[in-house]
Amino acid sequence: MVQFINDIMQYEFLQKALFTSVMVGILCGVIGSFIILRGMALMGDAISHAILPGVAISFMLGINYFYGAVLMGVITSLGIGFVTQNSRIKSDSSIGIVFSAFFALGILLLMKAQTAVDLSSILFGNVLSVRSSDMWLTLGIGIFVLLIVFLFYKELLITTFDPVISTSYGIPTKFVHYGLMVLLTLVTVASLQTVGVILVVAMLITPAATAYLLTNRLSIMIVLAALFGSISSVLGLYFSFKYNLTSGAVIVLVATVIFLLAFLFSPQQGIVWRALRTNKQRTSF
Repeated sequence: MVQFINDIMQYEFLQKALFTSVMVGILCGVIGSFIILRGMALMGDAISHAILPGVAISFMLGINYFYGAVLMGVITSLGIGFVTQNSRIKSDSSIGIVFSAFFALGILLLMKAQTAVDLSSILFGNVLSVRSSDMWLTLGIGIFVLLIVFLFYKELLITTFDPVISTSYGIPTKFVHYGLMVLLTLVTVASLQTVGVILVVAMLITPAATAYLLTNRLSIMIVLAALFGSISSVLGLYFSFKYNLTSGAVIVLVATVIFLLAFLFSPQQGIVWRALRTNKQRTSF
């Protein structure tokens, strides 16, 4: 670890990787908290996969992948809502139809653009090769997303826990929903270089799920999820750099280990403590 810290102080590419991965961990934790409380984990998976055609088209046109990815993410969320509202198809089925079609299209387009982009880095991420433009893009997205969450926290809170009451208060629930989808798309785009489109859903869900096991308050859950996302990113970067492993996969595995620790030893929800309490109650009779 000491050598890793010295390398960070010495090498600029490691400094960029560390900054970017920490920012991604924070963003995924914050947005992921709303995603899992709203039961929208599958939507996060859908958008993370469906932006692939936008990334491919951007590379083929020689423009920044940010524009194509965000546009495709917005089209995906609107398309899923349109299919759900105008047919008998339920939400989970429409999500499966739209995102699988877009993902397949993205694979084909990326294969065509193979000379311009490394497919594996898009799918699985490679934070050690992050560029300055990627780092500043992530910072810009991060500031925007965190600012929106801060300014509209009350609306997000009410619509997350009770959409019916929020409607009676005059809060436009559909607008908030699609606004959250835009934020989710932005976070997914910011996470491309770090964990890739396939693994980004794990970073959206796992740190937030870990925090959910430890608290019943949304504000604390958001802070804990951001903290767990950051820790996962830092430790994942360390192990991927030390052992020459794929950064995205290692970051996700670290996040999973943290979740398992909470799953086992959370004071209220951990299965170990629940088993001990149950055993104590039985022996007391």
